[in-house]
Amino acid sequence: MKLDAAVVRSLVRGQHASPFDVLGLHATGPERPGVVLRTFQPFAARVEVVDGRDGALRPMERIHKDGLFELFLPDQQPFAYRLRMTDYDQHVWALDDPYRFPLVITDFDQYLFGEGTHYRTYEKMGAHPLTLGGVSGVHFAVWAPNAARVSVVGDFNRWDGRHHPLQSRGASGLWELFIPGLQPGDIYKFEIKSPSGYLVQKADPYAFAAELRPKTASRVWSLRGYAWGDADWLDRRRRTNWHAQPLSVYEVHLGSWRRVAGPHNRWLTYRELADQLVPYVREQGFTHIELLPVSEHPLDGSWGYQTSGYYAPTARFGTPDDFAAFVDRCHQAGLGVILDWVPAHFPRDAHGLSYFDGTHLYEHADPRLGEHKDWGTLIFNYGRNEVRTFLLSNALYWADVFHIDGLRVDAVASMLYLDYSREEGAWLPNRFGGRENLEAVDFLKKFNELIHADYPGFLTFAEESTAWPMVSRPTYLGGLGFDFKWNMGWMHDTLAYFGQDPIFRKYHHHHITFSLLYAFTENFILPFSHDEVVHGKGSLLGRMPGDDWQKFANLRLLYALLYAHPGKKLLFMGAEFGQRAEWDYHRGLEWHLLQYAPHQQLQTLLRDLNGLLRALPALHQVDFSYEGFQWIDLHDTSQSVVSFLRRGRQPADVLVAAFNFTPVPRHGYRIGVPGPAPLAVVLNTDADVYGGSNLGPPPVIQPESVPWQGQPCSVVLTLPPLAALYLVPAPAPPG
Repeated sequence: MKLDAAVVRSLVRGQHASPFDVLGLHATGPERPGVVLRTFQPFAARVEVVDGRDGALRPMERIHKDGLFELFLPDQQPFAYRLRMTDYDQHVWALDDPYRFPLVITDFDQYLFGEGTHYRTYEKMGAHPLTLGGVSGVHFAVWAPNAARVSVVGDFNRWDGRHHPLQSRGASGLWELFIPGLQPGDIYKFEIKSPSGYLVQKADPYAFAAELRPKTASRVWSLRGYAWGDADWLDRRRRTNWHAQPLSVYEVHLGSWRRVAGPHNRWLTYRELADQLVPYVREQGFTHIELLPVSEHPLDGSWGYQTSGYYAPTARFGTPDDFAAFVDRCHQAGLGVILDWVPAHFPRDAHGLSYFDGTHLYEHADPRLGEHKDWGTLIFNYGRNEVRTFLLSNALYWADVFHIDGLRVDAVASMLYLDYSREEGAWLPNRFGGRENLEAVDFLKKFNELIHADYPGFLTFAEESTAWPMVSRPTYLGGLGFDFKWNMGWMHDTLAYFGQDPIFRKYHHHHITFSLLYAFTENFILPFSHDEVVHGKGSLLGRMPGDDWQKFANLRLLYALLYAHPGKKLLFMGAEFGQRAEWDYHRGLEWHLLQYAPHQQLQTLLRDLNGLLRALPALHQVDFSYEGFQWIDLHDTSQSVVSFLRRGRQPADVLVAAFNFTPVPRHGYRIGVPGPAPLAVVLNTDADVYGGSNLGPPPVIQPESVPWQGQPCSVVLTLPPLAALYLVPAPAPPG
């Protein structure tokens, strides 16, 4: 019965990997029948066992000076008990012994986890409040296969890793322990010790909440505590074909959309954002809100793209329940919520995933595979089953627990190519000698298959800047399986064109027309994102040429082109009212500008464009096929004018769009149209309501039977300066 000296040393030094083998209550066997109970309490002067059968106190014997206690009871069977401690200042406290409770993780959990097919690992990993044997507490589980010992530390044990060592589950690399008495809100970390002596305290990779930076501990939280009220929205989402629906995304950084005035310039909370942001976006007519990453991150200046807590909504704006309330309010207002998601890389912060258990666990060990030199971050090892299941489960987690409607995957190009931003010799080829990251490709395909199978109507977006084929095609056809791909080429060409002085635009006409050569090779979304208003680029308004009037006219023209061009739409916050300064994550948007008419009028234009996008099938039903688009004229380079048709699924759903990219009015300009029916002007970006000069055609135009530009009829228009016109079949007169 006497413990081996080596076992005692490992216990008191915090090096024992299987504390359940020694601590707690154990039958002693036939040689000396009875039970022996052991506990390690380094801060106790005296320990007594409270017998659950009769309440009797039984003093324990100190068998090691550092706080290992033992009690042998002959001819006894295992029984329920508690421990009563007295410290050297005669303070008394009692607790339930963690080592008398059963292990929770099953052999099947371990098998699926090791196989990489446990796609709901968040239901077992991390910290879960639960009740075992009528006792409430928290169950902890973590993956650290190369650790010699793992402990849970926190205020409850004075951050001393000798307390509460977890039980190793063997070859699976999992460790677990149930600690009675802990509850939601308690903070904790995992203290990990490797065989080489590496000792570190790590935040929980599966933590559902975290402390506010600069603090780095994890926080216990219950996953299912929020009462949702969005069942109708989820049912509609499930039945919606978003490819044929209007999709207009308002991209938001929650920390700088608006700040609370005062000496602290504080953020709005999730619930304040629900009160202010949600009705604003709804009023502006957008269909979705896209949030820059809300997963916990240590550095404000990373905007969330260097994620440290993949399962924790950032504490900057409130609790996980507060975030759930924000999403719920969005859904009840008819708005979808898209999150930016970063499975491409993670930061090196000591409390995070890097070198987690004294080895390169989540990242590749070889820097030619495991480091992004440009970003100072580490790359996930997608070939490791446990890493894949960590990320795949995370995607499902946001859809399951927080009812998120879509994920925009950041930096997909960096995942697909082994030589991404690397010099010759600084990368390793795949097993076939190529530059493609085959493991990342498999991961992205599996991600899309899982999320779409489990959550119909869920949307995935790829920020992919290369010509990788079939990004937004189903995996069963050989694609990556995304719903949409960001059209970075269109964005770059269009902004380059609009940055030109109009007198020179005729030499850059191809920047406006080239996109239609590839517009239907993918399901594109057209982004004017946060990346276009940072790092010295200035705001969209500031990038427009000319005086202030021309800047606003150009921006109105740019937005009209965005909404008429095939593809779904995305606009970064502040662009809708003409933010003048470059975006600064430290400050709120320049809402004071809305006291001035040009900014109000631009905001009105965006609201009207979103209204037209919703109302006109020609602008949204056939975004991804030539059936929905036809050039009228793309060759008028000398006057910098283009015109085209957009079509819906019904013959009557047609829109004529004409764009004058110079400040010179074009009087008597003839454009071919598809028929003799009268056309109504539903948009003129030069209208005075938008701050324009109010030049343009009459509200209703009668086409002439003059074939023109391949069309059977034509209209003669006045094209306003730096302006766009939308024309649709006029409604029949009443009666």
